[in-house]
This record gives sequence, C-alpha cells and structure tokens, in this order.
Amino acid sequence: MSLSNRALAEFIGTFWLVLGGCGSAVLSAAFPHVGIGLLGVAFAFGLTVLTMAYAIGHISGCHLNPAVSFGLVVGGRFKAADLPAYVIAQFLGACVAAAVLYLIASGKAGFDLSAGLANNGYAEHSPGGYSLVSGLVCEVVMTFMFLIIILGATDARAPQGFAPIAIGLGLTLIHLISIPVTNTSVNPARSTGPAIIVGGWALQQLWLFWVAPLLGAGLAGIAYRWLGGGGQRG
Repeated sequence: MSLSNRALAEFIGTFWLVLGGCGSAVLSAAFPHVGIGLLGVAFAFGLTVLTMAYAIGHISGCHLNPAVSFGLVVGGRFKAADLPAYVIAQFLGACVAAAVLYLIASGKAGFDLSAGLANNGYAEHSPGGYSLVSGLVCEVVMTFMFLIIILGATDARAPQGFAPIAIGLGLTLIHLISIPVTNTSVNPARSTGPAIIVGGWALQQLWLFWVAPLLGAGLAGIAYRWLGGGGQRG
C-alpha cells in the first residue's frame, strides 16, 4: 500500500476519532435526560478506535495518534521514514474534525466556545481541578499502558483478529480513569484540533499533551522491546 493511501486512511481515521470522541462529549454527555455521561464518552472514544481498526487497520495500521506512531517506531514496528506523513495526516484529520464539530455545536442557541470542545487541560482547566504534575503523570502512564496494549495485542504471537477489541477497550478504560484529570488526551492530534479552534488557554496548555504522550509512548516502545523479545506481526 502506498504511503499516500496510508496517510489518507490515517486522516480519515483520526477525523472519526476526534469527531466521535469529542463530539460525544460536546453534544451528548450532558444532553437533558438522556445524557451519556463520562461512561458514554469513554466508550465513544474506544468505539472510534475499534471501528476504524477494522475499517482501515489493513491499510495503515490504524494509528490515529502521533504518540502511537512514535511508540511503534521506538518499538521497531514502524518505519521512521513514514512517521512525518502519518503525523501530518493525523494532525489534519483532527483539525478538520474539530472544525466540523464546531460548526455543528455552534448551531445551538447559547453555544459558548469558551466552554471548549472537549479540550484537554490541567489546573483550572482540569475537569476535576487536578494539578499540572497530576496531569503529567497521568498522561505519561496512560499513554505508556495504551502502547503496551497495542504492542502486545498486535504481537505475532498474540491471538489473531482480536487486537482491535483489546485496543478499543483499552482506550475506553484509559478514559474512565483519566477524564477527571485531563479530559484524557494520550493523543497529541486529538488535543491539537480542538485547541486550535478554542485558542487561548487551550493552546497555552497544549504543550503538555504533546510532551507527556510522546514520552509515555517512547518508554513503552523501549519496554516492550525488552518485555516481548521483539515479537511482531509479519
């Protein structure tokens, strides 16, 4: 499969992740009487990855996340030369999804962009008021575990055909743990798209949601090389 085809698949997949995940938080989480709440938002993010893994996994590997792509490079599962194209495609997909979500959400009377588009934040912008240090630790650890799940589920020695389920449920669990802390990033592209639309504080705090996921992913790539002995899907 050509790099351009794979990059386009990553664009589409990341678009779906941000639109589905952030869209559920913005449009449905607190909808009167039938709001899906934290549990629903967590499952929405997991379902975007699960559905896209089956839709485009055979085309691009369904990374949908610069941290995942980076962690796979460090873990020896992905060519470093292809990393820039994937990251650009993921970034663009997230930005377009955030713009579409803004167009939809702003069609409701009383919409306030300052409330955000499910943006990630810490301190006064953390859903639960958690500090910068809490956010940093949470994002590093959650991304580390997400990459361990991905690397393990896609190992050549793992049961075949079940990786999307493990990865999707893994992301759901991560959101259940960390939405109160940072609104859950573990994905620099997912954080960047909404931050560009909202601006201000969201852009000021965006650095954390690049640094922490990339650090966690890199550590996981190193750890799994040792833990898994280099097993990979052929």
